[in-house]
Amino acid sequence: MDITRNGSNPSGRGPAEWFTGTVRIDPLFAANDARRGAASAVTFEPGARTAWHTHPLGQTLVVTSGLGLVQREGGPVEEIRPGDVVWFEPGERHWHGASPTVAMTHVAIQEHKDGKVVDWLEHVTDEQYGAR
Repeated sequence: MDITRNGSNPSGRGPAEWFTGTVRIDPLFAANDARRGAASAVTFEPGARTAWHTHPLGQTLVVTSGLGLVQREGGPVEEIRPGDVVWFEPGERHWHGASPTVAMTHVAIQEHKDGKVVDWLEHVTDEQYGAR
């Protein structure tokens, strides 16, 4: 058994190369020899969002607070709320973030494949973000 105490991993700011707006990342657990999954609580201030990206083994989001937006390539922008669980298929191009007026926090869970969890792509434009 391993207990990771709340506050034992420092918070970090989402890098501008991967995010638009103010984003805080709180690591929850990391992959290791016995577990290839990793998770973080990610808080997006209003209007903040990820860039387009994919995950080699997919990604699960569990919304814990606020009001968020998600979109997979070719699909509509959809609202997500606390308690919603979103699954993105391996290699599915997508983005996620807060609504324009309300912050959103989710737990993001993804697995490592050959040491990689994500492939970052271009930023989501304001036009793409606002297409609802």
